[in-house]
Amino acid sequence: MEYSILQVALVFIVTFICAIDQFSFLESLYQPIVTGMVIGLILGDVQTGLIVGGTYQLMTIGNMPVGGAQPPNAVVGGIMAAVLAISAGLDPTAAVAAAIPFSLLGQYGVTLIFTIMSPLMSKADQYAHEANPAGITRLNYAGMGFLGLIFGGVIRVHLREHLGGVDVANIVNSITALQTPALIVLALIGFGLAFWDYQIQVKFKVAGPALATEGGEEDGI
Repeated sequence: MEYSILQVALVFIVTFICAIDQFSFLESLYQPIVTGMVIGLILGDVQTGLIVGGTYQLMTIGNMPVGGAQPPNAVVGGIMAAVLAISAGLDPTAAVAAAIPFSLLGQYGVTLIFTIMSPLMSKADQYAHEANPAGITRLNYAGMGFLGLIFGGVIRVHLREHLGGVDVANIVNSITALQTPALIVLALIGFGLAFWDYQIQVKFKVAGPALATEGGEEDGI
């Protein structure tokens, strides 16, 4: 199903705004129940958009980040579910399932942004010491804009259905399939480092009382 340039642009703008809303505006515009209705309005099927948005909303009620792990992204997933249901005529359950690879790609985008912004916090500290709020503002706007472009790019590419003659869904599935083994390896490395740190901390706690009782004249005890 082909879309007009206006429809593609509107979906991109909605995705861009909702991506920023998820972490910055916090007005719940990014919730699937909202995006489903808006995407349905843009693509000409509000009823399907509402049904799919509500279905995806139920799935995300229990989703929450644990530590540094991000759940499948609700912005990309909710919008893609509505797009797939309307464009391909999928029933709500099938549309939600088909949107999962795209929501995982959105999750990787969030992780990428967090990774990039983390070392930039030292720059924000420098701006704070210099009493330069404009610099801090620029950093925040850059992060929000980059996230919006990533999310909007994922949605826009699919709306054109093919990228260089290759099915976009297959590209996304390939990316997620490559990411899975890498994430397992990183999880194992993280567990090893955490266990090593735990052992070191235990040794310090055991040695602490003994060191406290071993005073001498040189340390004033």
